[in-house]
Order: sequence, then structure tokens, then C-alpha cells
Amino acid sequence: MIKSFTPNDLVRYIYQEMPEVEQELLMQALHSDQALMQEYVEMLSTIEQLNQIRLQPSEKVVNAIKSMAHSTGLQKV
Repeated sequence: MIKSFTPNDLVRYIYQEMPEVEQELLMQALHSDQALMQEYVEMLSTIEQLNQIRLQPSEKVVNAIKSMAHSTGLQKV
């Protein structure tokens, strides 16, 4: 019986949260199932893009926080 793998299985594989026996089965499935391989490659690409995102608050938000802190008498850290 061949196990069907889900997107959740792919995520577990990518983040190495899968038992070694199951990893072997998934690797075999990736080699034989083009659609699964495509989904795996797309996930890797998405993760790569997410890892490159650097979020920073806008200057307006930082200034509003500083202003609020100053007006409430909070000490400088």
C-alpha cells in the first residue's frame, strides 16, 4: 500500500519533524509523483521568500510610541 502524502507531511519533512522511516517513504514518493514534487519545490520557494522578509515598523509608528511614552512619564530604557 502506497501512503498518500499531504501538504502537512511536506512541511514536516522540510522542517525535519518526521521519523526517518517516513522520510524515506516521502523521498520515494517525491521521485515518483511529479505533482507532489512540484508542491514540494513551491513550498521550498515560499519558505525561502518568507525567510528574506524583514519587517520594521514605520517611522510614524515609532514616533507615536515615543510620544506616548514621553507623555506618560515613562523612563527611558
